[in-house]
Amino acid sequence: MYTFLIILIIIASILLILAVLAQHPKSGMAANFGASNQVMGVRQTTDFLERFTWGSAIVIVLLTLLATVATPNTGSNSKSVVEEDIQNTYAPLNQTIQVPVTGVETTPADSVK
Repeated sequence: MYTFLIILIIIASILLILAVLAQHPKSGMAANFGASNQVMGVRQTTDFLERFTWGSAIVIVLLTLLATVATPNTGSNSKSVVEEDIQNTYAPLNQTIQVPVTGVETTPADSVK
């Protein structure tokens, strides 16, 4: 389910990019030619592209929320693969080594001081 949602998000993102690139800028020199677009019937295409842009952005947000909910839950106590590798690699370095002390004599006078 999670993978399917991610694929849908990618497709919606590509469609959003294409819709934004197909739109005409609304400022600058292209704004002066806006009246000719209305006469030729391109205004409906512009409205469609704007609605499609907003719709695909909303779809991406909703699919992202659904993907977050559908994320596989491995438990809060489990560690990631990277954390396990680090722990296995550096675990011997973190252990304390106890060396038995031999040949040292203690007397009751040493412990009284």
